[in-house]
Amino acid sequence: MAGAVSPAAAQGAGAAPAPLDIVLRVNSTEHRLRLDPRTTLLDALREHLHLAGSKKGCGLGQCGACTVLMDGKRVKSCLSFAALVEGREITTIEGLAQGDQLHPLQAAFIERDAFQCGYCTPGQIMAGVACIAEGHAGSPQEIRDWMSGNLCRCGAYGHIVAAIQDAASATGSRRGG
Repeated sequence: MAGAVSPAAAQGAGAAPAPLDIVLRVNSTEHRLRLDPRTTLLDALREHLHLAGSKKGCGLGQCGACTVLMDGKRVKSCLSFAALVEGREITTIEGLAQGDQLHPLQAAFIERDAFQCGYCTPGQIMAGVACIAEGHAGSPQEIRDWMSGNLCRCGAYGHIVAAIQDAASATGSRRGG
């Protein structure tokens, strides 16, 4: 059809897409946001909800610094568009503790000195919580295998593995199969 203009072309070259109204459920609280549809979950958390625990690392899903839980499963938040996770339960490092009561893995990280510079710690803890819940904390090697998507620049892996083992023992969730 000659003369027809696509909706994308009608917006104009280089024009920003229209913002979307979305509701994100983060740490058991609903947040109404107006976001550019290209906004990642990580940017929505950090820049719009001011939850800075999830870190910006590589931006490519390779380092794990941005790991959060989505419906209890680990997710690299830099790879998820905020608009596509509407209706899902997002848990960040800020939502793990129950008031002043640390999550068992948070307490184990402190006890085992499982952080050095601390940059990767929130992502490591969130991935570790999922690792335990998935039943992949039966041995140090199993933990290393299932945590391989989370990098630590300081090399605190031995301490991280020990903390995950401690937390798995404390919660009675060492192996799921």
